[in-house]
Amino acid sequence: MEKGSIFPLFYHPPIAYFNHLIKNPGTILIEKHEHFPKQTYRNRTSIHSPNGKLDLIVPISRGSKFHTSVKDVKISYEFKWQRMHLMSLQTSYRSSAYFEFYEDELMPFYEKKWDFLFDYNEEILIFFIKALKLQFNYSFTEEYQKEYAGFQDFRLAIHPKKDQQLNVTPYFQVFEERNGFLNNLSILDLLFNQGPQSKNYLL
Repeated sequence: MEKGSIFPLFYHPPIAYFNHLIKNPGTILIEKHEHFPKQTYRNRTSIHSPNGKLDLIVPISRGSKFHTSVKDVKISYEFKWQRMHLMSLQTSYRSSAYFEFYEDELMPFYEKKWDFLFDYNEEILIFFIKALKLQFNYSFTEEYQKEYAGFQDFRLAIHPKKDQQLNVTPYFQVFEERNGFLNNLSILDLLFNQGPQSKNYLL
């Protein structure tokens, strides 16, 4: 029986996402046909701002209701959320050790417009696979199935309202002295603060 894991696509996924990706060998499936669930990491991420945890949300078009397939959810550009997200990242991480190292590669995500959230998130995943020097391939589901025999299912397991028990040593965060250490933020937080050492924290 084939073994592996099934994951959703997230917007700048939390550290737990990559922790599970690395520690669950086998076939990696990306869910492409689920109904889009709201209030998840599919269109939001959490960063460490000067005032503590800050959620950044990618707005979706009004036609993208609960029963819309995730691959068909469109991004809304009714307001300049890309500019707001970029400014938030710059305010939060400009003084971090590795922000400038990755800044140029991240800029297209805030300059170019993607029609579909799924395509946007896949490009983001590709960026992180390269930045973290991860060695794995993935494929997409061909239809929605509630269960996949032999596969560990992370489609609902990694959620903003679920506490993720991570065996990750606390690392330096820019505003830790002010706000304390914040656990399981976007992988961007780890990358900006630890750079090439980020992969070691995930292993």
